Amino acid sequence: MSVTTDIPATYLGPRKVFARLLSMGAREDRLLVFLLSGCVLAFVAQMPKLAREAHLTGQELNMLLGGALLGIVFIAPLLFYALALIAHWLARALGGVGEAHQARLALFWAFLAASPVMLLHGLVAGFIGAGAALDSVGLLWCVVFFWFFASGMVQGYWANR
Repeated sequence: MSVTTDIPATYLGPRKVFARLLSMGAREDRLLVFLLSGCVLAFVAQMPKLAREAHLTGQELNMLLGGALLGIVFIAPLLFYALALIAHWLARALGGVGEAHQARLALFWAFLAASPVMLLHGLVAGFIGAGAALDSVGLLWCVVFFWFFASGMVQGYWANR
């Protein structure tokens, strides 16, 4: 299946999609594409909020976008790799059997699959601004992301024992 069909399928059954992704083998190029796609979508999600901030404060939009681009697309992937390594170590300490690529796949796929909610969060931040609606969508994104990540970790480390 393609990514555009896997993302909606993840909302219906994350472990099933993750098991299929695992069965495709350990390919670091695929993982990197998942991560960078998620980071690019995170950058796109920040655009409405940054445009609103530039309009309200009089700051230069290009400077705000440049800082967000540097942080989200170039620095965040390094942090995601570190988080995946920590998740792998934690899963192994808790008795899971799996390889580090499974933790990377679980984290990177969860980030990419939760991107529709992240894009909604960006729209709410840009059009409505701070408030209960933004907080609710942010909480929804956190729940969806951690649901997908936990499902992927369980499928990768404990399902095939």
